[in-house]
Amino acid sequence: MPVTVPVRRPAAPVAPFVLALRRLPNPRLTGLGAGLFASATMLVLGFLDWLLLDGSPLVYGLLFLPVSALTALWVRTADLVSAPISVPIAFAVGVVPISGGSGGFGGQAMAVVTALAVHAGWLYGGTLVAGLITSVRKVRDMGRRQRAVAARARNRSGGGKGAGAGAGVTGKGPAAAQQRGAP
Repeated sequence: MPVTVPVRRPAAPVAPFVLALRRLPNPRLTGLGAGLFASATMLVLGFLDWLLLDGSPLVYGLLFLPVSALTALWVRTADLVSAPISVPIAFAVGVVPISGGSGGFGGQAMAVVTALAVHAGWLYGGTLVAGLITSVRKVRDMGRRQRAVAARARNRSGGGKGAGAGAGVTGKGPAAAQQRGAP
């Protein structure tokens, strides 16, 4: 009987950008971990912006977009909904150093609220980035699950090896009982 050997197809060339992305770390953060990551990162970036650039809102907003993307990429699949929620909170935490408030707690609170209102475009943009990334990840996960369920259904119905081919292997189930002569 002739033996068939599967033919390996050459791998498709991968773009250098994709190779660079594969080298980046790929942690899976919980919802709380993603929120803490985003908040701590934005607070550090806010302080650095305040120290080095005197609180430039443009730089802070531009730095907020990649933090939003990383938060949405690094959150676990089970916690995808938390990324678009935690990103605006992180923006508010990080805007405290660059808001420029004075005159105690009341003055600082008014400066933060004003900064959030003035820089709402960056806030909405980062939230939109996180929302789009998590939506794409969720749709891909749903498709992956649907394909897995379809593959299991095909395997159960005998689409692979033939009907009942694997029943006698484990010795369980009605086919195995019938083979043993049990009623």
